Amino acid sequence: MIPISFEFFPPKTDEQRDTLEKALPKLKSQSPDYVSVTFGAGGSTLNYTPETIRHLRDNHALEAAPHISCMGGSREEIRTLLRQYREMGCRRLVALRGDMPSGMATLGEIRYASDLVEFIRTETGEHFHIEVACYPEVHPQARSPEADLHAFAAKARAGANSAISQYFFSAEAYFRFVDDARALGLDLPIVPGVMPITSSTQLMRFSDACGAEIPRWIRLRLQSYGDDIESIKAFGLDVVTALSERLIAGGAPALHYYTMNQSTATLGVLKRLGWTP
Repeated sequence: MIPISFEFFPPKTDEQRDTLEKALPKLKSQSPDYVSVTFGAGGSTLNYTPETIRHLRDNHALEAAPHISCMGGSREEIRTLLRQYREMGCRRLVALRGDMPSGMATLGEIRYASDLVEFIRTETGEHFHIEVACYPEVHPQARSPEADLHAFAAKARAGANSAISQYFFSAEAYFRFVDDARALGLDLPIVPGVMPITSSTQLMRFSDACGAEIPRWIRLRLQSYGDDIESIKAFGLDVVTALSERLIAGGAPALHYYTMNQSTATLGVLKRLGWTP
């Protein structure tokens, strides 16, 4: 068994909080290396993300890593967040450029994730293990695959310890990206992000937004099931288990599951892999 980690988003409603609370004991039973909590666009990180991080640490004894985005924020705001997370006892961060919050017309004082990594290192030294993002199928806003790879290299050279990939369904894309990174002399661990499939509509929407490619055969199979949720879930379990097995066999250093604050789909994959009790 290789290390695993889980990603959550910060719940904002009582219903969302209840959903996460039901999932947490089941996911914690898998002994994740850590869990991460996404950044809420539009300034909500100043409330929801730290609140969720504190809850996961204090009430569930989980090593929780907050996402920090530089988009739209000032150096002083980011400095305050770093101080807050350090006081909570956090030792790991996920540093991202992030998306422009809706309605915001100007960029923040820090423009790129590589600059954010450098800023964190300047402010906190080696206190934090810094994760960054990477895109095996190329960031949707990148000028070219080469430009995207060099942007990743800049983050690594600025002081990132490891990377988590955007999700994908082509293991070959991940392995090619790792080979390209190694060819540039980058030796940091590159952990594949894995998205369980529970809803074809949700998956299509997320993938269109983030640039993750859904292979034609997967897209057509999902469309053929229509509103048959159980068939979609069963097919998704087969696809994501096979992908996880291929990544493990190919030498992935760990797996990072995008849980969407649910436990069933992720636990289903881990059970198929023989990891669940």
